[in-house]
Amino acid sequence: MGGSAVRGSRAVDALPLTAMFIDCDSFFASVEQHLDPALRGRPVGVAPVMAETSCCIAASYEAKACGVGTGTPIREARVMCPGIVIVESKPAEYIKVHHRVIEAVEDCIHVEAVLSIDEMWAWLPRNLREKPVALDIARRIKATVAREVSPHVKVSVGIAPNKYLAKLASKMRKPDGLFVIEHGDLPEVLHELGLRDLHGVARSMETRLHAAGIHTVAELCRARKGVLRGVWGGVLGDRLWHLLRGHEIPDLVSSRKSIGHSHVLPPESRAPDRAWPVLCKLLHKAAERLRSHGLLAGCLTMDLSFLGGPAWSVGMTTDGTDSTLQLMRMLDRLWRERPEPRRKLLKVAVVLTRLCEHANHTPPLFDSDPAAGGAPPEWGGEAFAKQRRLDETLDRLRARYGRKVVFFGGVADSREAAPMRISFTHIPDPGVEGD
Repeated sequence: MGGSAVRGSRAVDALPLTAMFIDCDSFFASVEQHLDPALRGRPVGVAPVMAETSCCIAASYEAKACGVGTGTPIREARVMCPGIVIVESKPAEYIKVHHRVIEAVEDCIHVEAVLSIDEMWAWLPRNLREKPVALDIARRIKATVAREVSPHVKVSVGIAPNKYLAKLASKMRKPDGLFVIEHGDLPEVLHELGLRDLHGVARSMETRLHAAGIHTVAELCRARKGVLRGVWGGVLGDRLWHLLRGHEIPDLVSSRKSIGHSHVLPPESRAPDRAWPVLCKLLHKAAERLRSHGLLAGCLTMDLSFLGGPAWSVGMTTDGTDSTLQLMRMLDRLWRERPEPRRKLLKVAVVLTRLCEHANHTPPLFDSDPAAGGAPPEWGGEAFAKQRRLDETLDRLRARYGRKVVFFGGVADSREAAPMRISFTHIPDPGVEGD
């Protein structure tokens, strides 16, 4: 797309359309309506567990029309939308449909990257950058998803000069939307948005923008680069200034900071003796992911939320480790130190931090202290090698046959209490991460 765009008396070189963003609309709720015809056309809320103390992790557009959204407590959702149907999430089904959507999009254009369970983007090569051509591809994507996946699973497509603007475009005409942002439309086409509609502007950043005298997207677009650099405290402000003008900026490369899992407990699993196996199961999954990334953890944190009370968090550091057994010993010690040991729990979580790659890890010069989270002396030499081989063997067996085939005894009583969950930055493989 060559030539120039003219705005007022100023001519600028037009930037071509290079990115297409595909966003599934109310994905979890749409899959539920696809699976159950009785839910179609009705307000639907998806909950992680069937408990009134839980909250919606997704809502259909019929429910959104009543004000129900992600994070709405179930009790409030029933008041806001009296006819709402609450269903328990089915992560394995969502993942199956997710992969079918990817295949449908691949039939029309190559998927450059899958960004989350409901988002992906495609690079537009030079021969596909004319607006009519890009629009034809987008319409074929929508038709293919409807035909090959389900007419009840809708996708919104955005097209723009860069991925950031294409993502904004995909959200500007939801649901079932198709919108193109051309370079000549900028920045006025963005003025209908609110500050919080922009990726990278959360509540705290919105407050900082207000303090800088920026209250609308129009004011943000007019702000000088140095002003945005000051608000963001560095190069992220520069990046946004360029992205809003259609420039292509390479993605920042970030290293993984943590690996963790959390679970809201259903009523029958809130007693401490039922919550402990769930916590163990979460740690097993985190340790397995740690090894799959070739990383070691230097800190384990346990987070507990008590029913009707405050949350409590405690951590323990260690020499870099990926051993499930060593991490389990650390978790056991943290669990025994919790306050009010008889009190029921609402939510449990484990987080592994201080991550480093195996190749970058320097073993301790002296023997570590087991009481401080280090490996016990008997783990040296051959014993340590045996533990590593055990973890590797368990990982291979569980990857091939599923998580139920073999596990440490600590999770034996967890049963179905901690089913698969989907993180928007980590999409599990049902064959590996399923129960």
